[in-house]
Amino acid sequence: MKLIFEKSAEGRGCSILPPCDVPEVRPEGFEREKELHLPEMSENDLSRHYTELANRAHGVNNGFYPLGSCTMKYNPKLNEEMAALPGFANIHPLQPQHTVQGCLEVLKLAETLLCEITGMDGMSFQPAAGAHGEFTGMLLIKAYHDSRNDKKRTKIIVPDSAHGTNPASAAMAGFEIVNVPSGPDGCVDLEKLRAAVGEDTAGLMLTNPNTVGLFDKNILEITKIVHEAGGLNYYDGANLNAVMGIVRPGDMGFDVIHLNLHKTFSTPHGGGGPGSGPCGCKEFLVPFLPGPRIAGEEELRMEYSQESVGSVKEFYGNFLVVVKALSYILCLGKEGIPEASSNAVLNANYMMHELEDLYDCAYPRPCMHEFVLSLEKLKHEKGVSAMDVAKALLDYGIHPPTMYFPLIVHEALMIEPTETESKETLDEAVRIFREIYERAQTEPEELHRAPRTTVIGRPDEVQAARKPVIRYVFE
Repeated sequence: MKLIFEKSAEGRGCSILPPCDVPEVRPEGFEREKELHLPEMSENDLSRHYTELANRAHGVNNGFYPLGSCTMKYNPKLNEEMAALPGFANIHPLQPQHTVQGCLEVLKLAETLLCEITGMDGMSFQPAAGAHGEFTGMLLIKAYHDSRNDKKRTKIIVPDSAHGTNPASAAMAGFEIVNVPSGPDGCVDLEKLRAAVGEDTAGLMLTNPNTVGLFDKNILEITKIVHEAGGLNYYDGANLNAVMGIVRPGDMGFDVIHLNLHKTFSTPHGGGGPGSGPCGCKEFLVPFLPGPRIAGEEELRMEYSQESVGSVKEFYGNFLVVVKALSYILCLGKEGIPEASSNAVLNANYMMHELEDLYDCAYPRPCMHEFVLSLEKLKHEKGVSAMDVAKALLDYGIHPPTMYFPLIVHEALMIEPTETESKETLDEAVRIFREIYERAQTEPEELHRAPRTTVIGRPDEVQAARKPVIRYVFE
């Protein structure tokens, strides 16, 4: 497929913008040194180009997308319609606040409902993604200890099964990372945790359910150990989809959280966004939240706290993503939120049960929203790796699961069906996984060459990572 600049032909164009009806203004000192380089195409060619691009992409609308830890659920079109309402879509962030009271009400109601779901007392919608929310949470923990002049608390404890962004976010906030290994059951090793905490512990970053899809039965003891050492507990909300409406992070002993509105609360993600990773906290940390925050009753307004860590994004984050999330929450209601979680858990356990006689489950016990297969034995016996199976799935129209993560499981495939998939879809996916397993027994070499039917086969992944071609060079 040619790039759009390669399809460009001088002199072509299309009338997609109305004539300018105001005087042109060209402020001196801001002119470009050379003309902006844009492709020249007819509307017909432009339409075909983007349709061709769309046909090459795989999304939830195309088929099964069991990408573990990413919660690629179907996003109701109603959410998009709400976000497209002119009163939401056509506002300007610098409008007088009395003219956007409805939008401020959206933010206030979303904060109230998400705090109820998570057991928190306040929330900021400024963070634009999950890792951004993590970083903001680390800033809150740092601000809290600094406010107490407790400068010795410089370490954040992170389990070895954590998302890779956890240690990165803590390090960016200036903390030293202490890694704690998991036990044989895939959960936090309590004795190793007790040995790791101390007077220099600022906090713990934890995902529950964790990255192998298990709910840690010792969660109350874990958060108690950290609190007794003087640290705070941070909840990575990446896996909240398994427990929303059923248990609350705040009731588990967590002080700070981030949420992924672009995952758990059904607003589209992928392809660079936009996302939203709001950061919530308990009452004693609320003054440190990024500002401005919603205040007032009759007439809403935005206010700054003097103790705030400051803004982490301009204005109030990706507002329209919040509109979509609020639409989702109000549509499901108090009964639908826990039902969605229950169905996510049901789908994951059903699929795991249907595969465990052929594939090795890393932790063969009831899972939450996702489960991890280990293909270590298959690779040892037949030479078929997790990569081979993932590539083969592409030929069947299924997006591969997450590969080689978490790192504590060798040859890992992490599968998350989500609650929006039907039993018929799961049964077909199970059939395909089983067929690929049988092919691994009889024609392993063929799987090394998969995929066969996609536009791009199997590229040199080392070269793609080390020498990516990410820029078009104009002649």
